[in-house]
Amino acid sequence: MPNSLWRIVLIAVLSVALARHARAETLTAARDQIVIGIVVVSAAVAVGITLLVLHQKHKKSSITGCVGSGARGMNLTDEKDKRIYAITGDPPGVKPGDRMTLEGKSRNAGGTMPVFEARSVIKDLGACQP
Repeated sequence: MPNSLWRIVLIAVLSVALARHARAETLTAARDQIVIGIVVVSAAVAVGITLLVLHQKHKKSSITGCVGSGARGMNLTDEKDKRIYAITGDPPGVKPGDRMTLEGKSRNAGGTMPVFEARSVIKDLGACQP
């Protein structure tokens, strides 16, 4: 009996000494890591969208079509969508009656006709075909 008592005492002491408490900080740490991950991914997406918007805002486009003259100045009929743009910016070499590729930015000036702010002539393709 004394032997079994010592065994019981030894088991009890070892159980108390080696027992670990369930830590709530492991769940807290996991939650914090998830929150940090969400914040980092959200910030990366926001930066990506901002860069994309800024890139599109400063992107120059080009239009190919026939240059004509009207009461308000020169205009260009886009070959792709058949829209007529008023040309502003007066780049050298733009001549009415010529088919040209112009580089610049298109914008809607609030009027009836969209405006293409031409910066340069990329290519002069000769006379317009009727």
